[in-house]
Amino acid sequence: MQPGLPGRPERLLKPRPIPRYLLSMTVKVQVVFYSMYGHIYRMAEAVAEGARELEGAEVALYQVPELVPEEVLERSGAKAARSVFAHVPIIQPAQLAEADAIIFGAPTRFGNMCAQMRNFLDQTGGLWAKGALIGKVGSVFTATATQHGGQETTLTSFHTTLLHHGLVIVGTPYSETRQTIVSEITGGSPYGASTITGGDGKRLPSENELAIARFQGRHVATIARRLITGK
Repeated sequence: MQPGLPGRPERLLKPRPIPRYLLSMTVKVQVVFYSMYGHIYRMAEAVAEGARELEGAEVALYQVPELVPEEVLERSGAKAARSVFAHVPIIQPAQLAEADAIIFGAPTRFGNMCAQMRNFLDQTGGLWAKGALIGKVGSVFTATATQHGGQETTLTSFHTTLLHHGLVIVGTPYSETRQTIVSEITGGSPYGASTITGGDGKRLPSENELAIARFQGRHVATIARRLITGK
């Protein structure tokens, strides 16, 4: 039994090794995010880094369009913060069909995904009508200002949209034991990686939170490969 996880045999927590002959197979992973002040962008970079650890993974980082007026972004300081990742291309809904796995990142707004991500997903009706995303892997990560600010409701409510599209939802299982620590304040749950920004937004993702995000990227890419190969 694994320490700290009573009733969970260790053999159920460890992922199966991938046969060597499958390691060179390409898996296309998209990390699609919205970030206002850069917290989710940092998490997205970590998720992408983790996915790239899988040999043969092709990882693309995208952001969804902004909806907030330019003058509001300027006044709030978000325009300067967003300039750091202005180089990340804006994704078009049709591009989602090109991926084997899609990992979405969005901050919480009152316990739900932000409007920018909701607006983007609301434009995927054409993909839904064609069943274009059925069987692909879907996963989500998020950020909140406080420890109990809606991380889990944001992740699980996001899953509803993914289920309507027929995606196979993958979270962060307890083989990622960093989500169980209580020695520090940290995000992370079985539903996906997360970070806590603080009410003033000054707290950046911790190393523990970034490590969970890297695990999520690698785990999603691994599951996608298994679904593609049937192994």
